Amino acid sequence: MTAQTSNSLLSKIAQGLAVLLVVVIFFSLGLWQLDRAKALKESLVTATHVDTNIVPLTSIATVRQPLAPEAFNRMVEVSGHYVATYRAPNQFDANKVMNDWEVGLLQIGTNQGILVVKGLWSERLLNPDISQAMVIDIQGQLRASQSEDRSINGDGAISRLDSSVIVGLTDLDLFDGYVMATSESHNGSQLLRQRLSPEKLSSRIPGYYWQHISYVVIWWLMAAVVLYLPFYRRRVKP
Repeated sequence: MTAQTSNSLLSKIAQGLAVLLVVVIFFSLGLWQLDRAKALKESLVTATHVDTNIVPLTSIATVRQPLAPEAFNRMVEVSGHYVATYRAPNQFDANKVMNDWEVGLLQIGTNQGILVVKGLWSERLLNPDISQAMVIDIQGQLRASQSEDRSINGDGAISRLDSSVIVGLTDLDLFDGYVMATSESHNGSQLLRQRLSPEKLSSRIPGYYWQHISYVVIWWLMAAVVLYLPFYRRRVKP
């Protein structure tokens, strides 16, 4: 084998390895986008699933931290006393009925708090004997914070069910999200009032899921093109 032949062979091997490296990179990028799409779909399933087992709020959530996907819609229990009341206008329940809701700020321990949807604003005077000093035991569904305003802040109203809208109104360390109360009790006695069903969550796959899928197709198509180019050049070479 001559030196020229040897150099030509080494050059072809190097070119082949370079092509394979680029193909592997493009294929890996496609797998990465596919994994992101799968994770997005799994988080959507988690967010719309309701686990009926009741757990302590503090076992699945931490103050000043975003809710983890596995905490969405969990049934929780928590005790504390109400230190403030707000009106949340233009809220929709599971039947798409719009109403103003009563939302309490529940102080937990000495320095923690969370928003609790208690019921209709029109029924806020049903339990006049309840005072801020009373410890209230609550069970309900932990919901993610609303991202869109339903009204404007002011005059005791909050624009959406989101702890971030009241951070300037309290010194408490707040939990993300809010609790949709299914029951309230004091010393074992239930506080009777109409409880609200939360707005139904959509299971529709968002547009950026398909964006990830399109990137998968693009990266793998580029890998196929790179892999085919050497054979194409050999075919058209005179």
